[in-house]
Amino acid sequence: MIIDCHGHYTTAPIEHETWRKKQLSAFTDGLPSPSYPAITDDEIRESIEQNQLRLLRERGADMTIFSPRASAMGHHLGDERISGEWARACNDLIARVAGLFPDTFIGVCQLPQSPGADLKASVAELERCVLELGFVGCNLNPDPSGGMWTSPPLTDRYWYPMYEKMCELDVPAMVHVSASANPNFHATGAHYINADTTAFMQFIQGDLFADFPELRLVIPHGGGAVPYHWGRYRGLADILKKPPLAEHVMRNVSFDTCVYHQPGINLLFDVIDVGNILFGSEMVGAVRGIDPETGHYFDDTKRYVDALDLDEADAAAVYSGNARRVYPRLGQALSARGL
Repeated sequence: MIIDCHGHYTTAPIEHETWRKKQLSAFTDGLPSPSYPAITDDEIRESIEQNQLRLLRERGADMTIFSPRASAMGHHLGDERISGEWARACNDLIARVAGLFPDTFIGVCQLPQSPGADLKASVAELERCVLELGFVGCNLNPDPSGGMWTSPPLTDRYWYPMYEKMCELDVPAMVHVSASANPNFHATGAHYINADTTAFMQFIQGDLFADFPELRLVIPHGGGAVPYHWGRYRGLADILKKPPLAEHVMRNVSFDTCVYHQPGINLLFDVIDVGNILFGSEMVGAVRGIDPETGHYFDDTKRYVDALDLDEADAAAVYSGNARRVYPRLGQALSARGL
């Protein structure tokens, strides 16, 4: 079985996006949010069947861990109430996708984070999505300010209520930022990779996993710049008098394979232990085009992983075993189906 750990609903029906624009406009005008529109099952089916489902089948994957569009989370827009309404609408839509295609999609939730707000609403939404909607994890934004970095580091006790609830529910988080409001940082080309790399360095500097030894976090986009600069981070851990990275960070952190060229995937697997790598494509996502050098889609990451010619055990771990371990509720759901 091949499980893609990183998929977003980037093709949601237009009514969903239109409502978001009206919601933000109403907030600006000091008016209540409009009623959410009626979206039919057929509209959802069409948005999925012609996009994610078609590509999954063409590329040979079986299931996607599916979440709302990351760049549209927009935690820096509106206020905590607005983020709460938007997160609930997005998560309910993901639940409908998973309900219509239960063999192919399983949900991960967006959190109603907001700059300066505490995490009570996020904890509550995570609990609702896991216990009521059957989701298996969440996307945690380390910078809800949209590129201004006003939140404390991920190792700060500010985040502990979320980690406590994640451990209680036995679900992981993918550390994933949203759109950038800072003109210095292109969202998917800079802000995403900055955040991935920043999160990893924060984990080195702190002692988060001493307090939460069972906490599981996924850093997407191949771990940002981390694998390329692995020696730098090993050296910094040594300078900071921290244990080796394999003990200090990597017992709790995994990377995905959202790296869009063969040399990058080769480097990822040369540097990072196979047990810390989850197959992912972020399809349909940030880089949708065809690579003129290869004639294949940039985000067809299975092609790159297949080219590594991993042995059977390693391939099984990367393609499914690691995801089932990191997302145990996914593993339980699959086992209940005899998979």
